[in-house]
Amino acid sequence: MQKGAEAVHAINLYVLVILSGLIFDKDLSFLIEHPVSLSFTGKLVFEVHWYGFSDGLPWKRGNPNHVCGRAMHQFMRKAGFVLEQGYPLFLSEFGVDLRGTDVIDNRYLNCFLGMAAELDFDWALWTLAGSYYLKEGVSGFDEVYGLFNWNWFEARNSSFLDKISGIQLPFQDQYNNQSNQSQTTQSNIPPTSGQCLQRKSPLEPLNLDPCRLEAWIYNTQQKIITIKGTYLCLQADGLNKPVKLGVICSGSTSKWEPISDSNMHLSSKLAHHGAHVRLDVDPNSNTIVMNTCKCLKIRHKCDPASQWFKIVNSTRSLNVTTPIP
Repeated sequence: MQKGAEAVHAINLYVLVILSGLIFDKDLSFLIEHPVSLSFTGKLVFEVHWYGFSDGLPWKRGNPNHVCGRAMHQFMRKAGFVLEQGYPLFLSEFGVDLRGTDVIDNRYLNCFLGMAAELDFDWALWTLAGSYYLKEGVSGFDEVYGLFNWNWFEARNSSFLDKISGIQLPFQDQYNNQSNQSQTTQSNIPPTSGQCLQRKSPLEPLNLDPCRLEAWIYNTQQKIITIKGTYLCLQADGLNKPVKLGVICSGSTSKWEPISDSNMHLSSKLAHHGAHVRLDVDPNSNTIVMNTCKCLKIRHKCDPASQWFKIVNSTRSLNVTTPIP
């Protein structure tokens, strides 16, 4: 590996050198005990692959919160740790069955989108091709992972394009991170939507919209989520009611904390009877409402996706803020 990296560098001093993992490019953990020692710096990138079938049946048989939490832990243990060491990580392959009928892929994708937003790594999708002239002995083989449909005329699954739109631009610009840490804000993103939590007007309820408007600030000590540059904080108003904004932010209804094994349920506590409620997306209106928590117990048929929100650090300018359910 090191000899190959040095050979590439010797031929061209200006290209990135990408090193792959083991076991079908799923595992970089060997680097913990055997780090790469090279004569050059500033151009080394590690790559990894991750699919739903990498973790397999647990996505189908297990509780999605538990399985997502375990899968994220395994990813960090096997590959994500290089980010903590200061190296870029390139997810050079991921993809799902775009027919939308595979439970394993559907649950994996929701988890993946949340983690991809949080870690802000670059990625490449398998695959563009809608079909092949010949594959596995089949003429006109249909590629169900392909962005194009079989005849290459249109998108196979337009809702998938909406979902990945939220992670197509970087959340954190490296230059901005180094030059002005004070500009870092947060985006409140539901991974399954490709959109962000937004306020269209003071009189309308909060809903999901493309991440272009306002940035949020999450105070991790006070557990308060505010709109940057205002006194407005996010508040739980009651079960099955839209979430609201207020200026008195000291009560329990203004405190928010990520919970569950997936760490993607944003929980608050109602003032009247002390019930714990979570952010949820109303499927009919895209409005953000408060509901009881889905799928905290071990139920494999439960789907918590509408309640998964990720608070991600962002250095994007305010006119390009970010989304995520």
